Amino acid sequence: MNIAERPATNDRIHTVILEPPRRRPRIWLAAAAVLCIVAIIATLFVVRSRASAVSYTTVPAQTGSLAQTVTATGTLNPQNTINVGTQVSGTINTIQADYNSHVKKGQVLATIDPTTFNAALAQAQAQLAQAQANAQAAAATATGGPSSVAEASAQAAAAAAASKAALATAQSAQAGIATAQSTVTKDQSALTLAQQTLSRDRQLLAQGYVAQNQVDTDQTNFVAAQQTLDAAKLAVTQAQAQTAAAQAQAVQAGATQQAQTAQTGVSSAQAANQAATAQADIAAIGIDRAQVTTAEQNVKNTIITSPVDGTVIARDVTVGQTVAASLQTPTLFSIAQDLSKMELDLAVGEPDIGHVAAGDPVSFSVLAFPNRTFTGTVEQVRQAPTTVNNVVTYTVVVLVGNTDGSLLPGMTANATIQVAHVDNATIVPLAALSFQPPSGAFGSHHARRPQGASAPAGAAKSTAHASSSSPWGATQTVSSGAVTPGSTGRVFVLSGKTLRPVPVHVGLVSATQATVTPLRGTLAAGDAIVTADTGGARATHAAAGNPLAGGQGGGGRMLGGVR
Repeated sequence: MNIAERPATNDRIHTVILEPPRRRPRIWLAAAAVLCIVAIIATLFVVRSRASAVSYTTVPAQTGSLAQTVTATGTLNPQNTINVGTQVSGTINTIQADYNSHVKKGQVLATIDPTTFNAALAQAQAQLAQAQANAQAAAATATGGPSSVAEASAQAAAAAAASKAALATAQSAQAGIATAQSTVTKDQSALTLAQQTLSRDRQLLAQGYVAQNQVDTDQTNFVAAQQTLDAAKLAVTQAQAQTAAAQAQAVQAGATQQAQTAQTGVSSAQAANQAATAQADIAAIGIDRAQVTTAEQNVKNTIITSPVDGTVIARDVTVGQTVAASLQTPTLFSIAQDLSKMELDLAVGEPDIGHVAAGDPVSFSVLAFPNRTFTGTVEQVRQAPTTVNNVVTYTVVVLVGNTDGSLLPGMTANATIQVAHVDNATIVPLAALSFQPPSGAFGSHHARRPQGASAPAGAAKSTAHASSSSPWGATQTVSSGAVTPGSTGRVFVLSGKTLRPVPVHVGLVSATQATVTPLRGTLAAGDAIVTADTGGARATHAAAGNPLAGGQGGGGRMLGGVR
């Protein structure tokens, strides 16, 4: 016992008894350490014993054919669809074809009210008749022109003749005045008619009933009539001059000679003018004949006929509806030329379009026949892209036979395009390329082999926790990445109780299988290909993760657990 003294505040001394410190026995620490070591040894023993009980799911390697496909959706359409329109405007008078009607080439589909076009035809025919009459009159006038010239020359030669001849010449000139005045009256009427026709056609042009060339023709006729009238008035003046010359001839023979020479020149000019008028009237006949032809064609165009043999799949007009063909030809009917030959237009995405080519076989189904598979062949891969919501697709045209008529235009099809195919290849499940043996699986193994079944879809996911420290080494193809053609990987073959790794080159890849070629070693049909581990493997992983707690990946830091 230790005793210590210390002074107090009241000048007294306190006595304090000091006890010796207590010591914790170190034996408990040693016991705890031994307990931990025993637990670790026991855990490792359990791990090893469970690893020896690991079983594997295997699938036999196969030798056969494998196809790579691309899926897409699209719409069925006839291979050749003709839109029937109209070249003239008007009101639909009758309809003689309807939906699903089978029509022949030349068969009447509908008619447009022809009243306006018949009137236009009658007007064109009347104008043609008028032009022909004008041409005949101008030709007759032009024929008399040389005679006038000859007569003027004869009168100039007979200037010294007796006054009787001069009087006869005067009388002839007087008759010429009457003829010229008659011509003026007729040409005035023609000018009035040409002016009225021009005014009326301008109004019709503003309403869209006649073409611009009709108004141009009317303008030409008006100008020609004006020129004819001017020529007729000139003829009156000339006739009057002839009369005056004839009268003067009786008074002075010498003056008559000079006047008759001048008359000869005037007659020559008149003849030339008459000849030109005759040529213009002949040209007017050609123009009016063309107008008649156009009007006749417009009347024919009021009858809408089918251009081909086929089936009417759309009718866009009804009786009484007005159609206008002034700017764009309206569509009246849509005719499918041959519904036994259909076209499937598929929208293939940008990632898959590079694999599709003309000649690829296609199988598809439609909602109307969900249990039936139709087939076709890729005819064309169109290079024009379609972008919707930043998604780029390309149109693939597939030719499809439809002899029984089951497929209808507009049906939606879900199609599968076979873009690649390989025969006599070694085929393994995709899960086999993703499998890795668990860490610590060194003992014997018990295999469970299903009867001809492929690995389940979740098999690859069940092996995702395989440690990279596997004694087999890391594979190049793991479950977190997609198996792609041309890559390399590794499969495991269960031979007895031993796993044998086989490095392989991946060929064609489908949704669940792939073709492989061994890079080293052998791989034959019937070899047990491991796709997943079952039972003890999961226990091994859990124990390896935390020897004390038994949880995956939760080992303590102090005891060296794997994190």
